[in-house]
Formats: sequence, structure tokens, C-alpha cells
Amino acid sequence: MAELINLRSVRKAKDKATARAQADANAVKFGRRKAEKALEAARLDKEKRDLEGHKITPKDPE
Repeated sequence: MAELINLRSVRKAKDKATARAQADANAVKFGRRKAEKALEAARLDKEKRDLEGHKITPKDPE
């Protein structure tokens, strides 16, 4: 006797595999790790703080 298969589950598995492949492709194309994003944000924040620290404020005439 032949083995019965549920076509709905086969279709869902195929769709899930396709979606996973697309997600992996997008991750390679656009994605960065969370640590890389945090490192870049910290560097930008430090650059802004350093720039603010070097600003010269004009003296008020007395």
C-alpha cells in the first residue's frame, strides 16, 4: 500500500523553506549583527561628544 501524504503540510514545508532561503539572502545582503550596530552607534556617539568638547564658545564682551 502506498504511503499517504498530507499535501497541505508538504505545501507549508515548501513555503517555509522558500521563506527561509529568502530571509538568509536578505540577511547577507542587508543585515549586520547587533554587536556591529551597537559598536557603530557607540563610535558615532563618541565622535559627537568629542566634537562638542572641542568647540570654542565666543567670549561675551564686557
